[in-house]
This record gives sequence, C-alpha cells and structure tokens, in this order.
Amino acid sequence: MGNIKLTIAYDGTNYHGFQEQCGTGFKTVQEVLENKLSRLAGRQVRITGAGRTDAGVHARGQVVNFDSGTWTIPPQRVACALNGMLPDDIAALESAAVPGSFHARFSATAKLYRYTIYNGKMPVPFHRLYSYHIPRPLDVAVMRAAARHLVGKHDFKAFRALGTPVKTTVRTLFDAAVSQKDGMVFIDLRADGFLYHMARMIAGTLIRVGLGRLPAAGISEILAGSDRFRAGPTAPARGLCLEKVEYPENYDIAQKCT
Repeated sequence: MGNIKLTIAYDGTNYHGFQEQCGTGFKTVQEVLENKLSRLAGRQVRITGAGRTDAGVHARGQVVNFDSGTWTIPPQRVACALNGMLPDDIAALESAAVPGSFHARFSATAKLYRYTIYNGKMPVPFHRLYSYHIPRPLDVAVMRAAARHLVGKHDFKAFRALGTPVKTTVRTLFDAAVSQKDGMVFIDLRADGFLYHMARMIAGTLIRVGLGRLPAAGISEILAGSDRFRAGPTAPARGLCLEKVEYPENYDIAQKCT
C-alpha cells in the first residue's frame, strides 16, 4: 500500500462544499475527486481531506491523502494524470508519497484562510464569485487593531455556527492580519484549527468594525462573553479561500509533476 499526499485547488462556486454528502444529490469536491481517482486506480478510492470547506468556499491549497494500493503510477505523476480527467474548476497541484502515518487532517499543524472583500463603490462583475462587495468605505486601520484581539488561544464559541457539536471550542489563532490593495481588503487568518463558520464569522465581525458599528475593543468582549449574537453576521462563502495547510517538515515533501 502507498499513502499519497495530494494538494488541490478548486473554485467552490458550483459545489456544495468539499465533503461528500451521500444520498443528497449535491455535487461535492470530494465526490468528484474520488470518482476520478477510482477510474485511475481501477478500484474504489476514498480520500481524506484536511478541511471541510462549506458550499461556495474556494481553495488554493486543500490537501488530501489516499491509499494508492498497488497501482503503477509514480507518486509525483499522480497530479498530472488526475488533471487530464478533472473538470476545469478543480486542479491537482502537487503529489508525493508520504509515510503511512500521514493524515491530511490530523497531521496538520495550521491552516491559513483568506477572506477577500471588494471595497469599491460600484460592483465589478469579475469580482463577484471570489469576494464580498462592500460599497461603503471600510476603516482598515481599525479592523487591523480589532483583529489583534483575536490572536492567541481563546474560546471561540461566539464565532461558530450554533448547533455544531465539537469536543472543545478552544482554538489558537496564530495570526490575524488585515491588509488593503487596489480596492480589495484581505483578512488573513492562520490557526491550529477552525470551527464551523468561524472564519466567515470573524470576517463578518471585522466588517462591522470597519463600518463603525462595533468598536475594536468589542472583539475582546465578544470572546469573553462567548455570545454568538454579539458577533457579526456570517460573511458570504464566496469571499473565503483555504490558502494553505501546514504540516511538520517530514511531511512537506510534495513534488510537482514534470
């Protein structure tokens, strides 16, 4: 048996999230990947993903792993072979053989998400699928100050979707940065893990700050109170992208096909 690590990118617009949803009829990224890999292998292949991105959320650096069995395709050529079969909105970027202990989700040490806001007065059709349009000017400096209150180990109960069972709502946010360029505002969040809708709720809350509807210090009060209803609304999925999944150095050996 061989354990293959595969890095993929996808436009989530036409998918009901990453994770397969058996019996629903909804198309998911996992379903498409498993279908194409199974055709390559001549048998059923099941994959494990690093993150369960929501419907409409995109990825530039999603990672999956799977058992390649006894197929003869060299590990570094898997991405190339797969790209010949995938639809235009999914691409395999890198592939490599990894130790059997590698698990796309549980071996990860950090994930980086970026939320993109188009902060221009008039809508631009080319931004509509990959950003959230906010026509009113945002105070990026105040948003940046507010984001600093999120950094560290906290109970992020106030920043998760209600009714989603987890063992703990404590997460460590390593970095929370807000930047601006050419009319776009970027919220970059790097953490050891994210709760369901956590990144989008943080984005929605920072947008409230940027619009002057919540003081920067209010972030600390929301964290302390663990009150979901004091946080901002869940920002639309189209602005969110899983940029990268980080692993220990001994697993960071993916190879580009040539």
